[in-house]
Amino acid sequence: MTLTTVSAPSVDPANPHASGAFAFGTRPIRVVIADDQVLLRQGLASLAGQSDAISVVGQAGSGPQVLGAIDRCRPDVVVLDLSASATAGLEVLQRMKRHWPRVGVLVLSAAAESRFATRCLRAGADGYLTHDHGREDLTAAIERIARGGKYVTEELAEELAATLQDADDRPPHEALSDREFQVMCLIAEGIPPTRIADRLGLSVKTVSTYRTRLLKKLELENTAEIMRYAIANELVA
Repeated sequence: MTLTTVSAPSVDPANPHASGAFAFGTRPIRVVIADDQVLLRQGLASLAGQSDAISVVGQAGSGPQVLGAIDRCRPDVVVLDLSASATAGLEVLQRMKRHWPRVGVLVLSAAAESRFATRCLRAGADGYLTHDHGREDLTAAIERIARGGKYVTEELAEELAATLQDADDRPPHEALSDREFQVMCLIAEGIPPTRIADRLGLSVKTVSTYRTRLLKKLELENTAEIMRYAIANELVA
């Protein structure tokens, strides 16, 4: 009887997804957990680390810390919780995808899936999951994204399909560009134009232009109405 030996696939460190490494289990998936809140961050790391297929190689809080952790730890997947600030999370997500397009990103949110999922996926997220899901969903999402796939729950997939069919019924803020949406949320949080400009790397005049555009699109009159709209639509805490 002749025995055939099958060698394990080689792994390209620059692009582990291309080798099929995770499908064959040659090494754990390297994961960085990013969350502004220490307890939540540690809890997520503990949950993810219970899987033999996952190795949590780093944790980070603020945006600059997240980018530094990616550069230092070279993860396959980043679990990015944007519950504390949707606008900050979107900024970090976009910067991550510009600098490390091959790193998978799973966005976690406390908001209802239909609120931010489409915007996050458009910004480059590879998966979206809300806090009401358990460890099994978390690990399944990480593993699928590490293999180069996308992850959304069945419920979210149905909501996205319904959104495509009922485009006319979408709330007005979904027609905003990502930058207009960021400016709206920051205004709704009570942040003054000068700080918004610094935070987004824009001029105060440009922030004013975005404010004018979003007021027109949302058919609102002033900052107070922006705040009321954002609260009514659960866009800010």
